Amino acid sequence: MPTTTTQSRIADPSLAPEGKERIEWANERMPVLADLREDLAKTQPLQGKRIAACLHVTKETANLMRTLQAAGAEVALCASNPLSTQDDVAAALVEEGIHVYAVHGIDHEGYYECVDSALDHQPHFTMDDGGDLVSKLHEERPEDISNVEGGTEETTTGVTRFRAMANEGVLEYPVIAVNDAQTKHFFDNRYGTGQSTIDGIIRATSMLLAGSHVVVAGYGWCGRGIAMRAEGMGARVTVTEVSPVRALEAAMDGFNVQTMKDAAPNADLIVTSTGNKHIVDEAIFDVIKDGCIVANAGHFDHEIDTAWLQENTERDQIREGVDRFTLPNGSSVILLGEGRLVNLAMAEGHPPEVMDMSFANQARAVLYLNENSKGLDPVVHDVPIEVDEDIAQRKLNAMGIRIDELTEEQHEYMTGWREGT
Repeated sequence: MPTTTTQSRIADPSLAPEGKERIEWANERMPVLADLREDLAKTQPLQGKRIAACLHVTKETANLMRTLQAAGAEVALCASNPLSTQDDVAAALVEEGIHVYAVHGIDHEGYYECVDSALDHQPHFTMDDGGDLVSKLHEERPEDISNVEGGTEETTTGVTRFRAMANEGVLEYPVIAVNDAQTKHFFDNRYGTGQSTIDGIIRATSMLLAGSHVVVAGYGWCGRGIAMRAEGMGARVTVTEVSPVRALEAAMDGFNVQTMKDAAPNADLIVTSTGNKHIVDEAIFDVIKDGCIVANAGHFDHEIDTAWLQENTERDQIREGVDRFTLPNGSSVILLGEGRLVNLAMAEGHPPEVMDMSFANQARAVLYLNENSKGLDPVVHDVPIEVDEDIAQRKLNAMGIRIDELTEEQHEYMTGWREGT
């Protein structure tokens, strides 16, 4: 593929060989996506289609981009977080003819310039992780929406935003909620976020979790994954919640449940994973334990009120991505990754084995939209169950696991109503 004619904005093209090695390393552990890519390369169902993707630019994402390209699409990729881009991976993708607009550590203005650059390709499909492409189109570039046939969304945060848009009647095209697929949130959110969040925290701090008081804000699939992994490493885990059902579930799973204000004075580590804002704010900083480490595993960086910290405290950088803020009361907090996604800001994100299923869902969702978008209303749609089950079966095949099949008698029993006691 061309290296000089591909439009891009990346940090350093010379990093491409290193990036290619990392992409291939991930590819070896993403058998579902590799199998799908092989099938799509034969038929190229997306020939002539343009896709704009706003995703974390990682070695795993690279294999999704290669899959879409193999299906015939022209692909433009921008980052969904200023700190999540792996610059060597970005360079390798450009060398393969994929448009990439992403630089690790880019500022706020530059980040949105990259989003605009991806949209400048006039996509037929958008692929989001957090909703920035769809939001940008609807708020600032409505004249470009007529080109778009449909979109996909990877995160709980983005799906929530798009459902709100649909409820207000302002969503202009159908969006597939990839996040809600069983082969996504049961595995990516729980096992991927659980492991990679702990990985990022340990890489950043070298803290010993065993015996530590860890507070996890939110007990959705991400929060329960973090709580489960922290407990597995010997931490004493407290969960905070606003949902009575999830709080009850956390309690019955064996975790301590408290309000954040009650939990913060004893916390050695607080991890937010709610999808909401200001979970840790001035009121919490006022009572927080001296030296507490604070990290965010939710999509956006406003779960922790970093603006208040910057305006009202003294900052001391311990190392890149690890900042100590001295509070007005003399106590201090340690903030990781500027309050952005700690698993990507301080580590490498989810393992390839998990992203294999998530990105297979993304690819299959685009294929579904390519075939069916004209008949879909401009609302948020679920991933079809047959897609979910196909991805799960491919994963089982790759793992060498066989499962039972219903007999004809069992199928009739499960689908009928006449046979009872």
